[in-house]
Amino acid sequence: MDFGKLPSIEKVDFTLPIDHTATLSLLNKAKNEAHIPQIYIGCPVWSTKEWVGKWYPLTAKEKDYLHYYSRQFNTIELNTTHYRIPDKTTIQRWYETSEPGFKFCPKWPQQISHEALLINTESAIQVFGENIIALNEKLGVSFLQLPPHFSPQQADILEHFVKTFTPKVPLAVEFRHPDWFKNNPEVAETFAMLQENYIGTVLSDVAGRRDVLHMHLTTPTAMIRFVGNGLHPTDYERIDSWVIRIKSWFEQGLHTLYFFVHEPDPNTLAPELAVYLTKQLEKYCQMDVKGPSPLPQVIQGSLF
Repeated sequence: MDFGKLPSIEKVDFTLPIDHTATLSLLNKAKNEAHIPQIYIGCPVWSTKEWVGKWYPLTAKEKDYLHYYSRQFNTIELNTTHYRIPDKTTIQRWYETSEPGFKFCPKWPQQISHEALLINTESAIQVFGENIIALNEKLGVSFLQLPPHFSPQQADILEHFVKTFTPKVPLAVEFRHPDWFKNNPEVAETFAMLQENYIGTVLSDVAGRRDVLHMHLTTPTAMIRFVGNGLHPTDYERIDSWVIRIKSWFEQGLHTLYFFVHEPDPNTLAPELAVYLTKQLEKYCQMDVKGPSPLPQVIQGSLF
């Protein structure tokens, strides 16, 4: 993910911001709702050839990568849907190929979010919604990434979209325009509208845009997009901070966590950081967390 990428991170303050005041209130209400806490950890891709031999078997064919990915992770940040609307045949293949309990989190198509800016997109919304619903119980939270120039002045367009799309599709919104992270009435009204319609928010932890880490949850499901820096020591320190925060959120009433790990070049190293995240969550949250495990390495024997 190039968004927020910096040539150097030496002067970046990676301290997690405090929670938005509305987050605690939301979680306290959610705590009284019957639920089983769930944690989903994944990456933004499954077609990484460099994982063959370490995370996928040496015999893995490209057509089988999703199958092996879903045995290592229990969710995917499905970016391929940002570039085209998948047909129902493709959806069915994804469903049948992936393991039971797996969750797909598809990104909304750019033709809706970026090209049309959510205007006059009812037909595309219907097609996309109807197709991804075919994932059935494997459909996680879809997410709408708004372009950097989509500001609070266009809040009425977002509200119209929320009231247009099918409510059967779980949704979270990722804001990028800086004005979304300022304290003003338009922003407050938009976040209240999202909460009222049970629409979540996406939290992006990236070096070059610390403002997008707004810590304002609008549903008891947290979706976190974590962008590392090549397994730099700060990556692990940041994960430690997140584990403390996540533990607090679950204690306060969080229902579900989606945590997507991004690493550069391109995401080859993401499973290593996901392993660390998994172990820390199991240790401190005392929950059963599914995460990747490197495959046993075959060591050539010697006759002498």
